[in-house]
Amino acid sequence: MKRWAAVTPVWICFFAAALWACQSGSDPNNRLTEQEQKDGWKLLFDGKTTNGWHLYNKGNTPSAWIADSGALVCRRNTGRDPFEHGDLVSDGEFENFELHFDWKISQGGNSGVFVNVVELPGVNTAWSTGPEYQLLETSNPDYAKPEKRAGALFGFGPPLNEAPVKPFTEWNQSVIKQQNGQVEFYLNGVLTVTRNFRDSTWPAAISETNFKHFPEFGKYTKGRIGLQDWAKGIAFRNIKIKEL
Repeated sequence: MKRWAAVTPVWICFFAAALWACQSGSDPNNRLTEQEQKDGWKLLFDGKTTNGWHLYNKGNTPSAWIADSGALVCRRNTGRDPFEHGDLVSDGEFENFELHFDWKISQGGNSGVFVNVVELPGVNTAWSTGPEYQLLETSNPDYAKPEKRAGALFGFGPPLNEAPVKPFTEWNQSVIKQQNGQVEFYLNGVLTVTRNFRDSTWPAAISETNFKHFPEFGKYTKGRIGLQDWAKGIAFRNIKIKEL
């Protein structure tokens, strides 16, 4: 009994510490530090649900997008799915902001993140209105086209600087900043794009691409954040935004 009494406090302390760790969670992802909260950052993904997001122009229709193991995931398209595929957009709209997100894509994957997305009758996809931050795995055939590489403003030229893309099993870190129409893209700490969507040269740039066939494309500097459906799987985490 004396030996049991001697070890009981240690056992209790260990159990209490383990219980606290389980309850509080040791995973640092999809969380804001106290300083980030003070600085005005907000999570767009809580790590557990798809709250705050919906399919483009379809409201809260059950979809291929789910929260899985701390990531916002678009499930692979089998062609026999009971759920609907499509681009996912934020419930909130943003104009001047800094957006951070991690992304991981399947081998050969091709996806994107859209800004300034506006939902309009008769428009079926987020990319019909919102310019795209390209996400591309290096084994995809499009990687040979610089204007389609990860970190590029899709369709508008190659990245300003060549940014390293991590293997498809690892997470990449991306940043999009926009203020008064001036946008910057970063991939794994490297500046890849600067563009002013209010500049007089922007409509001319659109007219030289296939986006000229979509009359609402690139017209807005305020809108929703969009995540592109990819048939073979795409995942996001640590999606947070600060309005400027």
